[in-house]
Amino acid sequence: MMAEEAAPVVFPQLNYQYKGLYAYVMGGYATNGKYSEVDLGFSYAYKWLTVGLNDYYYPTTTTPKDDYFNFRARETGHWFEGIVTITPESVPAYLTLSNFFAGADKDYEGKQAYSTYAEIGGHYDFLHDHRLGLVVGAAFNKSCYNGYDHNFSVCNIELKYTYSLTFKNNFTLPLSVLYIINPVYEKSHVNFMTSFAF
Repeated sequence: MMAEEAAPVVFPQLNYQYKGLYAYVMGGYATNGKYSEVDLGFSYAYKWLTVGLNDYYYPTTTTPKDDYFNFRARETGHWFEGIVTITPESVPAYLTLSNFFAGADKDYEGKQAYSTYAEIGGHYDFLHDHRLGLVVGAAFNKSCYNGYDHNFSVCNIELKYTYSLTFKNNFTLPLSVLYIINPVYEKSHVNFMTSFAF
């Protein structure tokens, strides 16, 4: 049974890329108005190493007033993240390590939790337009990924199948289905996803 507040989420994004530099601004909006987010970030890639900073913000959806420009340590709704990704040039895999070093990531005592997450993933391409991917992610400490109740814990296992539709004008539309398991909360769900760029 689907939760009453479940709804598709649209993520419009504007990005700029120059050589190894990448910057973006992205919004997330549920079609039923129950969820929204605003993300900003930039990264720099050199060969197999990418280093980046992200700012995640979740506006209130029940009132027109918000506190986007409030950056006080104990009050801000921003989540500031540092992230490092290693992508071997000869292997279709990656390893990511991220940490919320400032912002709203607070534990039960109101202290900065420094939620740390690692993820390893890879994919296999077959039959020209098909891709099968596997991701495993784990939290290293009591963090937002495990409700601040556990130390090391595997919190994300994701199997993803993607089929890319190619049209006559070389426009490609990837269609994906994901089966996701969160062992911490003993939950699983299926997501459908597509994206297009212009």
